[in-house]
Amino acid sequence: MADSLRIRFDGGNRYREDAIEKASRFYDKNKSDAVAYACEDVVEIVSAVESVLQRSDLTLKQRQEIAETFSTRATSFDVSLEVSKQT
Repeated sequence: MADSLRIRFDGGNRYREDAIEKASRFYDKNKSDAVAYACEDVVEIVSAVESVLQRSDLTLKQRQEIAETFSTRATSFDVSLEVSKQT
């Protein structure tokens, strides 16, 4: 296990600093803790969205709207007759 982690902000990676700052403000934690919380939360959130999208009491249109709402730049959900996550 590494004692530290370096995140590069140079070149086309300036967005990373902004994302980490937003997470820090959101969680009201320092940057390191905020990144760890966000990493843990994203796995739980994606799992929850997948569970919701597989509910049999939702129409296909409702599932598609939910999938569109929760899709992001990094993770998208596709709903047809099956639910799939694309990363």
